[in-house]
Amino acid sequence: MITALCPGSFDPPTNGHIDVIRRTAGFADRVVVAVVGNPSKAAMFPPERRVELFRETVTEWTDIDTRFDVIAHHGLLVDLVEPHGIDVIVKGVRAGDDYQNEHRMAQMNRSIGGVETLLLPTSPEWSFVASSLVREIVRLGGSVEHLVPPAVQRALGETR
Repeated sequence: MITALCPGSFDPPTNGHIDVIRRTAGFADRVVVAVVGNPSKAAMFPPERRVELFRETVTEWTDIDTRFDVIAHHGLLVDLVEPHGIDVIVKGVRAGDDYQNEHRMAQMNRSIGGVETLLLPTSPEWSFVASSLVREIVRLGGSVEHLVPPAVQRALGETR
């Protein structure tokens, strides 16, 4: 049984995030989605709301047998490994700069926590999507319904 950890700030969750998590479910028996706080970013949604949005989204997936746990986390990812039985961390990467940053984090997590990280290239149709761009489009009054899951679209409508 493989348990994978998919961490991120997910503010807001996008279809790119969903793509990586669904693809992870293709090889993992259990996926723990960890919504991590990032104090250096101005958040659109508090971590607890992002957890709710993910829970709403994954309950709509009737075609996947994988078990999903969605949690909020503040601190080191390696602190989740033992209590949640994590076998591998899975991170989506869009481009070279993502790869460089995630590669360094993967090496650090292996060094301090003994856990391997799988860097999963984002599907081409979502490779341009970033939460920061979605936030900017929403702030400027644009539509992002094709970039985010329905639960997130509904929540974004509530922020206007």
